Formats: sequence, C-alpha cells, structure tokens
Amino acid sequence: YLRTYLNDPSGIRGASVSAPVRKEVGPGERYVACVRYNARKSDGKYAGSKDGVAVFVAGKLDRFFDTPKEVRELCKDVGFGAFPELETLKR
Repeated sequence: YLRTYLNDPSGIRGASVSAPVRKEVGPGERYVACVRYNARKSDGKYAGSKDGVAVFVAGKLDRFFDTPKEVRELCKDVGFGAFPELETLKR
C-alpha cells in the first residue's frame, strides 16, 4: 500500500512498525499497526519522520491514515520494531 501512497517510495529511512493490536476504531474493535518512516518529498529531500496507522478488518487492510491526533491516540503505547521491507521499496 505505501508504494502507491508515497510520492517516492524508494530510499525510505528509519522504517519501523508495531505488532498489530486490537483497539477501538470506528464501529468496533479492529487490528491496528503503527508505522513510522522517513520518506522523500517530491524534491528528493527527506521530509522527517512521519507516523501512520494501518487498520485491518477480516485480515485485510481497511484503511491507512496519518492524521496526527488519531495517530497519537492509537500509537501512544506501542513498541516499534525494525521494518526493513519498507526501506527496500522501489517505484
């Protein structure tokens, strides 16, 4: 999903992800995984670390959002681990 979401998915730095956990999102409990990464902007410079949340329903990605208020709330108590697969994305 991030390959199509980001303007330039190549050269991502500092990628990390949390283990999926069940949290109240929308109409009920959903599995959520928090993602942190530093991607390039359209001018090729790095934008700085950014966080996002992937929400899963029935084992499939339902939505991904990076609204700061929601991300802070859903990701406040998670532990991040390395996400090397995100750092190897290509266009």
